[in-house]
Amino acid sequence: MGKTILIIFTGGTITMSSDEMKTKSILHDNHLELLEKIRPKIPEAEFEFILYSVLPSPSITPNDMLEIGKIIDREYKNKKIDGVVITHGTDTLEETAYFLDLYTDLPIPIVLTGSMRSFDEFGYDGLSNLISAILVALDPNSADRGVLVCLNDEINSAVEVQKTHTIALDTFKSLEFGPLGIVDERTVHYYREATYKNETIKPTSINKKVEIVKVVSGSDGEIIDYYIDKGVNGLVIEALGRGNVTVAVANKIKDAIANNIAVVITSRCPMGMVKGSYSYEGGGHHLRKLGTLSGSSLTSEKARLKLLLVLSANLDPKDYF
Repeated sequence: MGKTILIIFTGGTITMSSDEMKTKSILHDNHLELLEKIRPKIPEAEFEFILYSVLPSPSITPNDMLEIGKIIDREYKNKKIDGVVITHGTDTLEETAYFLDLYTDLPIPIVLTGSMRSFDEFGYDGLSNLISAILVALDPNSADRGVLVCLNDEINSAVEVQKTHTIALDTFKSLEFGPLGIVDERTVHYYREATYKNETIKPTSINKKVEIVKVVSGSDGEIIDYYIDKGVNGLVIEALGRGNVTVAVANKIKDAIANNIAVVITSRCPMGMVKGSYSYEGGGHHLRKLGTLSGSSLTSEKARLKLLLVLSANLDPKDYF
């Protein structure tokens, strides 16, 4: 008997079709049609499937991500599953992938995929993306690489990958280091390992609130007052350059920390990492002295999810940032 792959369908463009006027895409449950198409293409595999949802990815929340993680744990425990493939809308795909990378600690490949074109659109890429993702999940070299993202025959790490273009088929890229590997017809090739430390953070629920504040020239940081009043538990400050902010924002960050709010600094630059290189007021070194934490090279969205998991698990953010 071949390997068994669990496919979890969550929705997204891969499940969408045109409306009656052929002017816009609407959600359509096509998971059975996809299964019928992939089974003869990959006869060496057995398939289990779960229809988790038929949702556009802006509707997927961290609570959904946690539930998907729990489903994977449960199915792995109760059944012989050799890999997991998750279909997902592309807008928040990288967030779910990173959440699961932090949450799961199983020795099997977990691969997310999706589609940039809807089911009945010319050049529909969903079927080929799904088949490639299954091939990645079947490959023994995919284990112990963290959660993976596979679209357009490129394999990327959940930690590194970003959606970089609104409509391009090759939108998912690891800008700093390039893909981990590719799918060439039916063969999976890996070029390198992912560049990060493996961590596992497993809260039982998402019970904290973390928000993102983006810094621009002249930012006064008054939105931070709002979040303090709202009682958020954490803030991610998407800072300038190496991790620097305006003096006004630095003062508001000081107030947030005084209110026991964990503050993580990231950069709005798409590549590179934050570091305390500047000691002027609002510079990265000054912010570290105030008590902020470093998001390193994480995007703001991923730093938010990591902080959310850490705080929800009642862990000390200083041990993780």
